Amino acid sequence: MKRLLTFLLLFVMSATVAFGCSPTGGNQQVLSIYNYASYIAPEAIAQFEKENNVKIQYDTFENSDALYAKLKQGNPGYDLIFPADYMVKIMIAENLIEPLNLNNIPNQKNLEPKFINQAFDPGNKYSLPYQWGTMGIGYNVKTVQGEINSWAVMFDPKYTGKVAWQDDARYTLAGVLMYLGFDPNTTNPEEINKARDLLIKSKNIIAAFVPDTGQNMLDQGEVNLTMEWSGDIFQVMTENPNLRYAIPKEGTIIFSDNMAIPKGAPQKELAEKFINFILQPEVGAQISNFTHFGSPNKAAIDQGLIDAKDLKNPQIYPSAEVFGKMKLLEDVGKATALYDRAWTEVKAGAGK
Repeated sequence: MKRLLTFLLLFVMSATVAFGCSPTGGNQQVLSIYNYASYIAPEAIAQFEKENNVKIQYDTFENSDALYAKLKQGNPGYDLIFPADYMVKIMIAENLIEPLNLNNIPNQKNLEPKFINQAFDPGNKYSLPYQWGTMGIGYNVKTVQGEINSWAVMFDPKYTGKVAWQDDARYTLAGVLMYLGFDPNTTNPEEINKARDLLIKSKNIIAAFVPDTGQNMLDQGEVNLTMEWSGDIFQVMTENPNLRYAIPKEGTIIFSDNMAIPKGAPQKELAEKFINFILQPEVGAQISNFTHFGSPNKAAIDQGLIDAKDLKNPQIYPSAEVFGKMKLLEDVGKATALYDRAWTEVKAGAGK
């Protein structure tokens, strides 16, 4: 509830800016951000506004596909966006994001080497990492009656009508593909169709395909199991001791969400200033301690600023062995059409 209230406050603040009712009479610069909900500490926003005499307008999207669809039509005025790893590559190819002036972002030095210079953006010319985490299974330990560790539980008939999946073609199909022993970035139509068929076969087990709100359904008892982002589950776990999160033994998706500047951003330099602000160890830790996602900020970890309970939690910061079983989603090029078609058939066949 506390998180809901803080983000209602954030929404009111953003709406005030959007309608031109700045408390300073409209003399402040406005930094327009497009990000997930519950994905930044409100205190960090307040601090940046105060230190730089600016107002932040914070709009939200449900997934990277929604972000892409919005920007594909032309930037409506956003200065900073937070695309997923594979989406960065797509947006670079389609000229939807601006190159960064890395001279304006000296705090990039604080980042963990394994999260920079990745294949989707060599040299970090267009993006810098923000948060990272995993896609796994959130569950209620009382209703499931024990600990779990496999994607198999998502297909168990004893949970009929009590399982939720992400309403996202790539991520949901990736989880099913990994359960079946396939590469989550496969371009093989037969493998993609096998994942499709398993979901359709399980239609009675599936309660819903949800837009990044599975944690709420789980918390409210509408489902017993949900495919969700690690931090989203850990956020609701703070107020519901019956909830758990599992990284499936078959492997799962690891993601790196990134900060990037969309083409035509009105406040490019201010956006770079905000990126540099986020990469301060204290601010990076503040955000990760709020979201319960992994921090790519090595300096924040080395300085002991990350909550010790989170840092010791292997479901948030997995061991090297578990880390090795996880994969980033990749841009699969023309094979995207195969996933889109399979997903359309899943939604039609499962009737959700």
